Amino acid sequence: MAKATTTIQQTLTYQPHHGDWLAANQALFNRVASFYFDVIQAHCNVLDHPNKEALTILELLTHTTQRNSNPVMPLSDIAEDIPAYFRRAAIHAALGSAHSFHSHLEKWKQRKEKAIAKGKTFHVRPPVPPRAWNKSVTLYQGMWKDRTDNSIMIKVWTGTCWSWINVRITGRELPLDAELGSPQLIRKGTQWWLHTPVEKQFQNPGKIEKQVTTNLETKICAVDLNISENIAVCTVQTVEGTILATKFIKGGDEISGFRKRQLGRIARNRRKTSIIAKGEQDNIALWKMIRQVDEQCAHRISARIVQFAKQHEASILVFEHLGNLRPAKGMYSRRGNTKRAYWMRGRIFTYAKYKAYNTGIVTSRVSPRNTSRECAYCHNLIARYNAGKPAEGYTPGAPLAACGACGMKGNADRNASLVIGQRLIERYHPKEKPQALRRVSKDTGVIVSQDAKNKKEPSIPSVRHADSNEHGTAQDVVFRMDEHASDIPTQLRLFNE
Repeated sequence: MAKATTTIQQTLTYQPHHGDWLAANQALFNRVASFYFDVIQAHCNVLDHPNKEALTILELLTHTTQRNSNPVMPLSDIAEDIPAYFRRAAIHAALGSAHSFHSHLEKWKQRKEKAIAKGKTFHVRPPVPPRAWNKSVTLYQGMWKDRTDNSIMIKVWTGTCWSWINVRITGRELPLDAELGSPQLIRKGTQWWLHTPVEKQFQNPGKIEKQVTTNLETKICAVDLNISENIAVCTVQTVEGTILATKFIKGGDEISGFRKRQLGRIARNRRKTSIIAKGEQDNIALWKMIRQVDEQCAHRISARIVQFAKQHEASILVFEHLGNLRPAKGMYSRRGNTKRAYWMRGRIFTYAKYKAYNTGIVTSRVSPRNTSRECAYCHNLIARYNAGKPAEGYTPGAPLAACGACGMKGNADRNASLVIGQRLIERYHPKEKPQALRRVSKDTGVIVSQDAKNKKEPSIPSVRHADSNEHGTAQDVVFRMDEHASDIPTQLRLFNE
């Protein structure tokens, strides 16, 4: 069995003075967590023990009882009568921060030793302990009770005493077939939320290598992510090479146009003063609007990708491994738009990964090198062109693809998604180096542009970044690959969605 954890976010509705109590409760939690962090710093050997043993040691050092009447560093100096579950939640928060700090400190020391050993000057500053604490309060079992679909009782520090308050819950309902974890009180602006982790068990889908090598009927959903109109192009194929279905997820031009308009408004507002106050966020409402729309779009696209894979019973989801992408130089709104489109594409992969795992689908990534330049049928280099233009050369972002070796013609993004799926299969079924990686002769009739002639940037980064990630814009008419002889078995053609 496998486990997947997700978080259910619900809004709290409460009386006005309860908001002040929740703020005082969080302030006390952070004071207690900061106190225990100092205790750990004074007794660093605590970190050598498992968390359960470390908690016991820290309580012996700080908590006053009949058997332990004189602790080394009494917690009573911070506050009296702190509930046990509140104290233990703060201890776990402090332990997490302490482990993180000491791990970063140890890595810094190792880097410094290597630099000194090589005779280099080391200028990197060492990590420092947290200067301010802003941890959210975790509610263990004794800090809440009587939870229903619409309300929950929470024990909070009011600033003078501990009190139970009843707050209403609105939002997504908790699943009945999942195990609930300890909820957290999260502050977002002036509003308080309740985040509840939910753990679900399902049948383990198995490792990718085992699925691909033991069953030729294993279905793979390959996804080509773009920044054009077709944000994602998904193709389901089997390990033996049969293509089952293709889906074009559109909306790229709409989100890009919206984002560009908002960035243009921000640029015009900045030109009015030519001054941006240090330490202050300008155009807060516009930036918030851009972030929210990008976030909503990333969740929507990732959900549609996973739904398509689940609909066709795919057990593997594969993407390109796109690294640090940089937009081309140009106007502020165009450059900023492209940069945020890259960020949104990264979020689509992140969200699709956990959503797919929750449905029993595992995710993998492959090299993006030449995925948009290689023919999925004969593995030769292709020509990429616009509608109404001759099928020659390579135009980045063009929607159509043609191969002079096998005669294939079709949609360039769909061809790229097929190549992405084949890359995963070739990882576990290695073959001889395909012809796609060789230069096509000029007498084939296909003129392939050479990146080495590009004056703007060298050849390798351009290819590694998948032609500046402009895989093209598909037209409203869906183009399907023609059947040709290749080393892939006969393909099953279905109408695209």
